[in-house]
Amino acid sequence: MPDQRMNRPHAIIVMGVSGCGKSSVGEKLAEALRLDFVEGDALHPASNVDKMSKGIPLTDEDRMPWLDLIGKRMQASLDKCEGIIVSCSALKRIYRDRLRAAAGNLFFVYLEGSKALLAKRMGERKGHFMPVSLLESQLATLEVPTGEPGVVTVDIDDTVEGITVTALRGLSTLGVTA
Repeated sequence: MPDQRMNRPHAIIVMGVSGCGKSSVGEKLAEALRLDFVEGDALHPASNVDKMSKGIPLTDEDRMPWLDLIGKRMQASLDKCEGIIVSCSALKRIYRDRLRAAAGNLFFVYLEGSKALLAKRMGERKGHFMPVSLLESQLATLEVPTGEPGVVTVDIDDTVEGITVTALRGLSTLGVTA
Protein backbone atom coordinates (compact mmCIF):
# COMPACT_ATOMS: atom_id res chain seq x y z
CA MET A 1 0.00 0.00 0.00
CA PRO A 2 1.46 3.41 -0.94
CA ASP A 3 2.51 5.78 1.82
CA GLN A 4 -0.28 8.37 2.09
CA ARG A 5 2.22 10.99 3.30
CA MET A 6 3.52 11.28 -0.25
CA ASN A 7 0.12 12.37 -1.57
CA ARG A 8 0.15 15.43 0.68
CA PRO A 9 2.40 18.48 0.89
CA HIS A 10 5.35 17.94 3.19
CA ALA A 11 7.51 19.95 5.52
CA ILE A 12 11.26 19.48 5.67
CA ILE A 13 13.50 20.58 8.53
CA VAL A 14 17.16 21.06 7.63
CA MET A 15 18.81 20.37 10.97
CA GLY A 16 22.14 20.20 12.74
CA VAL A 17 24.44 22.24 14.94
CA SER A 18 25.47 25.78 14.15
CA GLY A 19 27.80 26.09 11.18
CA CYS A 20 26.62 22.96 9.37
CA GLY A 21 24.98 24.92 6.54
CA LYS A 22 21.29 24.67 7.41
CA SER A 23 20.37 27.99 5.81
CA SER A 24 22.43 27.57 2.64
CA VAL A 25 21.31 23.99 2.07
CA GLY A 26 17.73 24.83 3.02
CA GLU A 27 17.61 27.60 0.42
CA LYS A 28 19.01 25.29 -2.27
CA LEU A 29 16.58 22.51 -1.38
CA ALA A 30 13.68 24.96 -1.47
CA GLU A 31 14.77 26.11 -4.90
CA ALA A 32 15.10 22.55 -6.21
CA LEU A 33 11.79 21.37 -4.72
CA ARG A 34 9.99 24.65 -5.49
CA LEU A 35 9.00 25.20 -1.86
CA ASP A 36 9.09 28.20 0.44
CA PHE A 37 12.09 28.46 2.76
CA VAL A 38 11.90 29.84 6.29
CA GLU A 39 15.04 30.75 8.22
CA GLY A 40 14.31 29.26 11.63
CA ASP A 41 16.72 31.63 13.37
CA ALA A 42 14.49 34.53 12.30
CA LEU A 43 11.73 33.07 14.49
CA HIS A 44 13.80 33.14 17.69
CA PRO A 45 12.52 35.66 20.24
CA ALA A 46 14.90 38.54 20.91
CA SER A 47 15.69 37.10 24.36
CA ASN A 48 17.09 33.91 22.76
CA VAL A 49 19.20 35.85 20.26
CA ASP A 50 20.48 38.05 23.09
CA LYS A 51 21.49 35.01 25.16
CA MET A 52 23.26 33.31 22.25
CA SER A 53 25.00 36.56 21.25
CA LYS A 54 26.47 36.67 24.76
CA GLY A 55 27.67 33.06 24.46
CA ILE A 56 24.98 31.69 26.78
CA PRO A 57 23.54 28.33 25.66
CA LEU A 58 19.76 28.08 25.36
CA THR A 59 17.83 25.82 27.72
CA ASP A 60 14.93 23.54 26.82
CA GLU A 61 12.64 26.21 28.29
CA ASP A 62 14.16 28.82 25.94
CA ARG A 63 13.73 26.59 22.91
CA MET A 64 10.17 25.31 23.37
CA PRO A 65 8.32 28.54 22.39
CA TRP A 66 10.64 28.84 19.37
CA LEU A 67 9.95 25.25 18.34
CA ASP A 68 6.22 25.91 18.73
CA LEU A 69 6.48 28.91 16.37
CA ILE A 70 8.27 26.75 13.81
CA GLY A 71 5.62 24.05 14.20
CA LYS A 72 2.82 26.58 13.67
CA ARG A 73 4.55 28.01 10.61
CA MET A 74 4.93 24.53 9.07
CA GLN A 75 1.37 23.51 9.86
CA ALA A 76 0.00 26.77 8.40
CA SER A 77 1.74 25.94 5.11
CA LEU A 78 0.53 22.35 5.15
CA ASP A 79 -3.02 23.55 5.91
CA LYS A 80 -2.84 25.62 2.72
CA CYS A 81 -1.66 22.50 0.84
CA GLU A 82 1.78 24.02 0.43
CA GLY A 83 5.08 22.39 1.31
CA ILE A 84 7.78 24.22 3.27
CA ILE A 85 11.43 23.93 4.24
CA VAL A 86 12.66 25.34 7.55
CA SER A 87 16.15 25.55 9.01
CA CYS A 88 16.16 24.52 12.67
CA SER A 89 18.87 22.97 14.82
CA ALA A 90 16.38 20.39 16.25
CA LEU A 91 19.21 19.08 18.42
CA LYS A 92 17.25 16.74 20.70
CA ARG A 93 14.78 14.01 19.93
CA ILE A 94 12.19 15.69 22.16
CA TYR A 95 12.49 18.79 19.93
CA ARG A 96 12.06 16.73 16.76
CA ASP A 97 9.11 14.86 18.27
CA ARG A 98 7.51 18.19 19.23
CA LEU A 99 7.94 19.36 15.62
CA ARG A 100 6.55 16.06 14.32
CA ALA A 101 3.47 16.51 16.52
CA ALA A 102 3.00 20.05 15.19
CA ALA A 103 3.35 19.14 11.50
CA GLY A 104 2.66 15.48 10.86
CA ASN A 105 4.00 15.19 7.34
CA LEU A 106 7.55 16.09 8.31
CA PHE A 107 10.98 14.99 7.12
CA PHE A 108 14.44 15.92 8.40
CA VAL A 109 17.72 16.46 6.58
CA TYR A 110 20.44 16.09 9.22
CA LEU A 111 23.68 17.84 8.23
CA GLU A 112 26.55 16.05 9.92
CA GLY A 113 30.18 17.17 10.10
CA SER A 114 33.33 17.02 12.16
CA LYS A 115 33.88 19.44 15.02
CA ALA A 116 36.91 20.89 13.21
CA LEU A 117 34.96 21.57 10.01
CA LEU A 118 32.02 23.07 11.93
CA ALA A 119 34.32 25.37 13.93
CA LYS A 120 36.10 26.46 10.75
CA ARG A 121 32.82 27.32 9.04
CA MET A 122 31.48 29.17 12.08
CA GLY A 123 34.70 31.19 12.29
CA GLU A 124 34.46 32.20 8.62
CA ARG A 125 30.89 33.49 8.60
CA LYS A 126 30.13 37.14 9.07
CA GLY A 127 27.26 38.84 10.86
CA HIS A 128 25.80 35.80 12.63
CA PHE A 129 24.82 36.07 16.30
CA MET A 130 26.03 32.57 17.23
CA PRO A 131 29.64 32.63 18.47
CA VAL A 132 32.03 29.71 17.89
CA SER A 133 32.19 29.34 21.68
CA LEU A 134 28.69 27.78 21.67
CA LEU A 135 29.63 24.96 19.28
CA GLU A 136 30.78 22.76 22.16
CA SER A 137 27.44 23.11 23.99
CA GLN A 138 25.52 22.39 20.79
CA LEU A 139 27.55 19.24 20.15
CA ALA A 140 26.97 18.17 23.77
CA THR A 141 23.22 18.73 23.37
CA LEU A 142 22.95 17.00 19.98
CA GLU A 143 21.13 13.67 19.95
CA VAL A 144 21.95 12.26 16.51
CA PRO A 145 18.70 11.19 14.78
CA THR A 146 19.96 7.78 13.71
CA GLY A 147 17.07 5.36 13.34
CA GLU A 148 14.34 7.99 13.58
CA PRO A 149 11.65 7.95 10.89
CA GLY A 150 11.85 10.31 7.92
CA VAL A 151 15.48 11.36 8.44
CA VAL A 152 18.17 11.71 5.78
CA THR A 153 21.75 12.16 7.03
CA VAL A 154 24.18 14.07 4.82
CA ASP A 155 27.89 14.64 5.43
CA ILE A 156 28.78 18.32 5.04
CA ASP A 157 32.33 17.81 3.78
CA ASP A 158 31.30 18.95 0.28
CA THR A 159 30.09 22.05 -1.52
CA VAL A 160 26.60 23.39 -0.82
CA GLU A 161 25.58 22.09 -4.24
CA GLY A 162 27.01 18.63 -3.54
CA ILE A 163 25.34 18.49 -0.12
CA THR A 164 22.04 19.53 -1.72
CA VAL A 165 22.26 16.84 -4.40
CA THR A 166 22.98 14.20 -1.74
CA ALA A 167 20.06 15.46 0.37
CA LEU A 168 17.71 15.39 -2.63
CA ARG A 169 18.80 11.84 -3.41
CA GLY A 170 18.13 10.80 0.18
CA LEU A 171 14.76 12.54 0.28
CA SER A 172 13.74 10.82 -2.96
CA THR A 173 14.29 7.44 -1.26
CA LEU A 174 11.65 8.60 1.24
CA GLY A 175 9.32 9.58 -1.59
CA VAL A 176 9.97 13.34 -1.46
CA THR A 177 10.40 14.68 -4.99
CA ALA A 178 9.94 17.96 -6.83
